[in-house]
Amino acid sequence: MRPSEPTARTSGPGAARARAPEGRGPVRYGPPLPEPGLPVLPELAAVVAGAAGRPDSEPPGGPPALLEAACGYWQRRGLDTEREQLGAAPGAAPLLLALTAALGGDVLVPRPCPAWWVPQARLLGRAVYHVPTPAECGGVPDSSAFLETVRRVRAEGGDPRLLVLSVADDPTATVPPPEVLHEAVEAAAAEGLHVVSDETWRDTLHPGADSVLFSPAEMYPLDVTVLSDLTGAFLPPSLPAACARFPATERGARLRARVLDFLTATGALLAAPVAAAATYVLNETEEITERRRVGAALHAQVAGALHRAVLGAGGLARPPRAGRHLYMDLEELRPRLAALGVSDSQDLEDFLGERLGMPVPGGHRFGDEQGVLRARLSTGPLLGSTPEERRASLTSPEPLELPHVARLLTMVESTLRAIGGEPAGEGWETER
Repeated sequence: MRPSEPTARTSGPGAARARAPEGRGPVRYGPPLPEPGLPVLPELAAVVAGAAGRPDSEPPGGPPALLEAACGYWQRRGLDTEREQLGAAPGAAPLLLALTAALGGDVLVPRPCPAWWVPQARLLGRAVYHVPTPAECGGVPDSSAFLETVRRVRAEGGDPRLLVLSVADDPTATVPPPEVLHEAVEAAAAEGLHVVSDETWRDTLHPGADSVLFSPAEMYPLDVTVLSDLTGAFLPPSLPAACARFPATERGARLRARVLDFLTATGALLAAPVAAAATYVLNETEEITERRRVGAALHAQVAGALHRAVLGAGGLARPPRAGRHLYMDLEELRPRLAALGVSDSQDLEDFLGERLGMPVPGGHRFGDEQGVLRARLSTGPLLGSTPEERRASLTSPEPLELPHVARLLTMVESTLRAIGGEPAGEGWETER
């Protein structure tokens, strides 16, 4: 069984190397998380400025005040947590890299998956296997397909040890139903795989979304490490910080120690201003909580408008339930796109990016086959290009009616409708 392209394996069964046709764009590294498109809170900026004069470095894994704040954060979400279970780093990518290095073996991920997951394993020379997701959601593998993949990998001499999944997904913006999540985690635990639950977007659930979010750590606390990039719901991309919560077991303690060793060896340590910012947001003051609530509602409205635009053009997209993005499938429009010179997801990325003037990464960035016409739209760029426009988007009771938002949405709608097509029919792409 071959690891899913464009992952790489240096030796062993199913060896494959990443490759892209000449001039077709980079496939090894994907786009960053969707940006918030919102101004930084003045209170947060003041905290960062106040810590800028600290002369001392922060300890590996984060300072005590940050870890204490992270304990409170997870306890408020139903996960009893001690400081000795936690670690922090300048972003989720260094943490996942350290976790993958510490656990060893091959890695399994759902297809599609966040663009930043697979490069961590590739840098370590590990094989990565993509597993199909259920029809109703992304973020988790179909449990039957997962078990079959594990069986086939082991039959070919592989060593699957890690499953990475997400409870609020990038790129699909979906939240897996609790029973689907439970089946996937149960299957991983039964096969002896450790689970890393990426919960970066758990605090961006859209208001009114008919979704119930559970952490796998609530279901299988001994087998799950939780990972959260704070730039999902709390921090701007200029202040990269992430936290990991390890199982409260002897094995979890050893894993945490190995991860901290790796972070120390690679110099993946938090700067004092970033650590102060992370501590502040994890304490969830009234200002932070209100910004998170208002921001989630704003992005939900824009994501809903994008969803309607995709369906109106004849494309498919699951209704967005979390985050700042929408994953669309334009396979139904292939004949019309082919006439425009678009035959795969790299072409689609180039075509839409040029016409919309913003990044629209193709599905190959997220582990989908390059031949499939899928791409991710982000809501942040539609909130304005100046601080004044972004503040107006944040405070308006009707943000979709603001001139700058309406203009950008109209541009997206016009571009999609120019491709053509009838409204989508019944199925996974319709409103629920």
